[in-house]
Amino acid sequence: MTRAFRVLLVLTAAAVVFVVQSSQGLPAVVASHFVAGGTPDAFMSRAGYTVFMALLTLGLPLLFPLVLQLASRLPPSMLNLPHRDYWLAPERKAATFQYLVGHGTVFGGLLLVFVCLVHWQVVQANAAQPPRLAEAPFLVALAAFILCTLAWLGVFFLHFRRRPAPG
Repeated sequence: MTRAFRVLLVLTAAAVVFVVQSSQGLPAVVASHFVAGGTPDAFMSRAGYTVFMALLTLGLPLLFPLVLQLASRLPPSMLNLPHRDYWLAPERKAATFQYLVGHGTVFGGLLLVFVCLVHWQVVQANAAQPPRLAEAPFLVALAAFILCTLAWLGVFFLHFRRRPAPG
């Protein structure tokens, strides 16, 4: 287990505590989904919302690095990487998967921050009566997440698109 993954585990545990603690002040019936304009269109019990968000906060960020770690056990023919034969050659396979898991861990961190931001927006929306999601902060968080995801993808593709030196 890498240091980055251990950090993600600690941050994920802290985020689950944050979700559970900040959900305590929610009303018995939580507005959990919102349409354009910030109007709620779906509701859940506080307990149901808390469990759902805690599981989402726990599972989603850890999914990417864990799946990538498991992928290291697949035959190379089942993996789709540019220059697969080069990157999965026996002398580079361990380093390739170390990079993949590390990169997946970074994406897990991005997901963790985004899920926590969305949760906080839901908490804030439910503090108003009637509940209303502030669209501007949500859209800023969404745009930042999309930009970070595009940058993450760009780094990923640039890393594996490098042409191996001949010979």
